[in-house]
Amino acid sequence: MRVLMLTSSYPKYPGETTAPFIEEIAAGLVRRGHAIHVVLPYHPDLRRAAVERGVALHPYRYAPVPALNVWGYAEALRGDIGLKGSALRAAPFALPAGLLALLRQPGRFDLIHAHWVLPNGLPALLAAGLRRTPLVISLHGSDVYLAGKSAPFGLAARAIFRAARATTACSSDLRTRALRLGASTTTTRVVPYGVDTSAFAPLSTTERAAIRARLGVVGRSPLILTMSRLVYKKGLTHLLAAMPQIRAAHPNALLVLVGDGDLRNELAQQVRELGLGAGVRFAGQLDRATAALAIAAADVYVVPSILDQGGNIDGLPNALLEGMAAARPIVATRVAGIPDVISDGTHGLLVPPADPGALARAVSRLLADNGLARRLGAAARTRVERELTWDACAAGYEAAYRQALGR
Repeated sequence: MRVLMLTSSYPKYPGETTAPFIEEIAAGLVRRGHAIHVVLPYHPDLRRAAVERGVALHPYRYAPVPALNVWGYAEALRGDIGLKGSALRAAPFALPAGLLALLRQPGRFDLIHAHWVLPNGLPALLAAGLRRTPLVISLHGSDVYLAGKSAPFGLAARAIFRAARATTACSSDLRTRALRLGASTTTTRVVPYGVDTSAFAPLSTTERAAIRARLGVVGRSPLILTMSRLVYKKGLTHLLAAMPQIRAAHPNALLVLVGDGDLRNELAQQVRELGLGAGVRFAGQLDRATAALAIAAADVYVVPSILDQGGNIDGLPNALLEGMAAARPIVATRVAGIPDVISDGTHGLLVPPADPGALARAVSRLLADNGLARRLGAAARTRVERELTWDACAAGYEAAYRQALGR
């Protein structure tokens, strides 16, 4: 098949960590023999060749002034709970520019595939109509959140769902929320993300010691690690609130937060207020290779996602799958798509969201029970290898494409 994709986020250069799942989906479909063309907005830091990993990339410019180069790339939401004013100002330029970019691609395409029903569903819908091409929509979380926030967004999403021949959601929870907004029960399917099991894998003792030293871990001090954007729905304030109890049981435990985002200063202030200066480190944004090493070095890997104060929630956190692939003992919250891939007591420990005490008890339990930690990590790795690779994910998208084409 020849597929024309529209996205508003993509890794800006090889190894960068903005929406890596979009690149992996596209590259996985290329490996299955499809021709994938990705239309994406210009970004000042975008450094990609015309074709990478077999994926043809078509950036489009939209901003009349440099200050409006703010469309996509995880920059539209403030703390993931509200649209930034700059993104709203850029929308009248970016949306029609995206439509024109779809229409300008030469040749015939079998279908148009839009990632995020909002904002990309509308230009994709119009382009699909003008090109007389079936439309596929993929949901990733923040788009469904926005659709539920206001009546106009909800009406737009409903119209796009009606026109789509197939819709994918990365978790069963996200599918359920989409159905409430008007997605079709017969054409909406769950296609979980995958993970690169060669890039995210257990480390040798020497490799592990080297990256732990780089992260500032002293000797055999327990390393608790989480990796995410620093936004409300990731639940990081609750993980920090759990640290005094964890350090009471494990005084040398160190929490490393990998990632960056709007809450960096707020979280740093919480660390100071809790007197956790020696027990918490902000590692900042790491490239993909270094992030993989950091995850694999953790004694406990935590994914404390929540339903935030604005009603936003994760779809299926990529970072969770990466921790599973690295065979790390995982503590995660029972929200969104997390229970789809983690069975409590089998692949990790699940706790209620927004519960620092439960987080502290689960983390402390794994730090105290090496046998349990090893068993959970090994089971998580096995599940990923069997069910949650990028090739399995690409096969799911391929099935959605066949559905859209009536094959």
